[in-house]
Amino acid sequence: MDALEALHNRVSVGGLTEPAPSRQQREAIFRAALRAADHGNLRPWRFLVVEGEARNRIGEIYLQASEADAPLSGPQRERTLAMPLRAPLILVAITRLQEHPKVPFEEQRMSTAGAVQAMLTAAFAEGVGAYWRTGALAENRVVANALGLAGNEEISGFIYMGTPKKPPRPAPELAVGDFFAEWTGD
Repeated sequence: MDALEALHNRVSVGGLTEPAPSRQQREAIFRAALRAADHGNLRPWRFLVVEGEARNRIGEIYLQASEADAPLSGPQRERTLAMPLRAPLILVAITRLQEHPKVPFEEQRMSTAGAVQAMLTAAFAEGVGAYWRTGALAENRVVANALGLAGNEEISGFIYMGTPKKPPRPAPELAVGDFFAEWTGD
C-alpha cells in the first residue's frame, strides 16, 4: 500500500482474531516506530510484546490492579481477565522519561505517541488490524511495576493487533479547511 494511502485511510480496527501479525509484518510495523520524531535522539520509547499465555498473566495483573481498592463483582472480574484476550498480540508502549536540558518530559511522551501512530499506520498498510487503548490501567503503578517498569517509565498505552474479523470501516471524510487556517500575523 502506498504511504499516503495508508496515512489518509488508516482507521482503528477493534474486532480482532488470530492470527497475530507474521514475523515479516512485525518487522515492518516495529521498524516504523523507530522513525518517530525524536528531539535529541533520546529514543524514549520501548515496547513489550505480549502474546500467547502471557496475555492471561497480564489479565491477572489487570485484575490485581483493578481490585487494589475494592473487590470487583463476578462479571467485572471476568471482563477484566478477558481484556487482553481481545487480540492475539498486545504491545505495551512505554515512555522512558530522561532528564535533558532541551527535551522536556512532554516532548518525550509525544515522541512515544509518534512511534505508536507510526506502528498503527504501518499495521494498516500491512493489512493488520490494530487499535490503541489507554485509560486507568495504563496509568496504574501496580500494572507498571508488575510489568517491570523502572521508576522513570510510564505506560503510554496498549496496542492490540491481529487479523480483522471484518474489513475495516472506511475512514471518515474530513474537510481539511475545518482544521487548517492561514495565520497572517495580524
